[in-house]
Amino acid sequence: MDRAAKDWFGTRTWQDPRWADLPKGGRTVSVVLPALNEEKTVGQVVESVLPLDGLVDEVVVMDSGSTDRTAEVAAAAGARVVRREEVLPGLEPLPGKGEVLWRSLAATTGDLIVFLDADLVEPDPGFVPALLGPLLTVPDVHLVKGFYRRPLRLETEHGGGRVTELLARPLLSALRPELSGLVQPLGGEYAGTREFLEKVPFAAGYGVEIGLLLDAHRLYGLDAIAQVNLGVRKHRNRNLQQLGVMASQILGTMLTRCEIDAQTREFTQFVQVAGEWLPDTTDILVADRPPMREVSGSAGTPGVRGRWGGAAARRCDGNQG
Repeated sequence: MDRAAKDWFGTRTWQDPRWADLPKGGRTVSVVLPALNEEKTVGQVVESVLPLDGLVDEVVVMDSGSTDRTAEVAAAAGARVVRREEVLPGLEPLPGKGEVLWRSLAATTGDLIVFLDADLVEPDPGFVPALLGPLLTVPDVHLVKGFYRRPLRLETEHGGGRVTELLARPLLSALRPELSGLVQPLGGEYAGTREFLEKVPFAAGYGVEIGLLLDAHRLYGLDAIAQVNLGVRKHRNRNLQQLGVMASQILGTMLTRCEIDAQTREFTQFVQVAGEWLPDTTDILVADRPPMREVSGSAGTPGVRGRWGGAAARRCDGNQG
């Protein structure tokens, strides 16, 4: 392991995070669940957070255009439901998870924001306190990533997901080796300070997590990032075709942050139809929303940054202040 990564792992990794009576110090906490057609699980995730009254100040489900009963189930469970079109209505929504996470900054008020995926099965109420622990107890930490064991349908996966192990971690080791100590850089359970989250662009799609990680490292350095063991995380597993599209978006975001120009506008896979292998091409959106602090709440505010331009293009050589 890279020496800096090894040293960081020893001081910024909590293998058994247990915090009691976390000192909020006057800070407020928002928990955000991005959701797209998650009526079967979103209610349980909301219910796992609501008992944390006194630690959590608001629970918001950001609906990303669901066509099922996600919004109704979330509201019945006790969350405040915000549809993506209701936030910054002057901007046409882009597809993707990162879009609703970005809009959630304008829909919430917390000084600290915890993101939880809405497809969790049997969610652990300890996730939120574990993610908040380093932010509330360690000075100058701005981003906390969760890692966990992920049981799959046919086997137990002890590390990250398939995209994490086959794409994200090898690329981080090559392009940003100081971050090679992150167990699961793509994990959907993480927390950050509003100060940080409003200062950086958000990748509109699945590249949002890797983009935030790289930007936290660039802005604040390695010690501003921490990771905590969340135990076991169960969720819906995606097939290889879906993961291929996800990987293409993540790759595009990583290369963008590293100022490496690459053609990632579309991705062609091959499927069998009547015994023949035929191409199936998907358009890949690699675009950033600008830092929220640059966006007012009025209509006609700035939209997507250029594919490789402006704040979206960042070097991959670490903290640049």
